[in-house]
Amino acid sequence: MTHVLGKKPDGIAAIQVAGTDSPRELMPSAQRMVNALDDGSGVLIITDIFGSSPSNLACKLLVSGHVEAVAGANVPMLVRAITYRERSMDVLLKRVVSGGCEGVFHIEADPILGPQVAHSAANEGAPVLNRH
Repeated sequence: MTHVLGKKPDGIAAIQVAGTDSPRELMPSAQRMVNALDDGSGVLIITDIFGSSPSNLACKLLVSGHVEAVAGANVPMLVRAITYRERSMDVLLKRVVSGGCEGVFHIEADPILGPQVAHSAANEGAPVLNRH
């Protein structure tokens, strides 16, 4: 996000979790981080893959409606998180998940003309870009 925005956004923090790290051992520092970030409106935790160590750690921090988590992080999802971070948790969750899905495309290449059609994963493969 720092690359996209040109600066580190406020109210954002990251915790590094190695595959060998125990979620139990990381729990105290993760809980402190959530507490430090929470301004009263809640905290959204975004992790890589559901079932991974970061995701398992996030599951231990959840407080329904207040500390929520989304797995499957990608850049469009992170951009939505920054864009909608001042909104309610419900709106933020919907926008982040839809951004993650809508930001995934299959770009087909024509051997002569180059990229021609981008099929949105969120739109069940419907073309969204056609340069023919």
